[in-house]
Amino acid sequence: MKDLESYLDKVEMLMEKNPQYKFEAYSFVMAALHHTVSKLEKPRHVTGQELLEGIRQYALEQYGPLARSVLNYWGIHETVDFGKIVFALVEANILRKQPEDKLDDFTKIYDFEAAFDRGYQIEDEG
Repeated sequence: MKDLESYLDKVEMLMEKNPQYKFEAYSFVMAALHHTVSKLEKPRHVTGQELLEGIRQYALEQYGPLARSVLNYWGIHETVDFGKIVFALVEANILRKQPEDKLDDFTKIYDFEAAFDRGYQIEDEG
């Protein structure tokens, strides 16, 4: 319980520093990271691009055609926003980074409309 309280306190401080992102944005990135790592054969550090692809897949699984709208509501409008959240979580000692990791790893990796709107397809039952 103390770990949860510590996590919540840290995210609350992050939200004060970065008010453009809602609490759910931080929680979503953590869940998407877990989802991404759990798909690997064995756990390891993932790159920014690997995480962004995992985030895209996880968002579509969780929110379907509403994924972009949900992310936008939380303050996430482009891939660099995910990077800013990741690096804020690193700064708060919730996540760790490798020396070669940088914010540019998250910059302009995919277009949100293409990744979340046109990339979503409803299964045809016919």
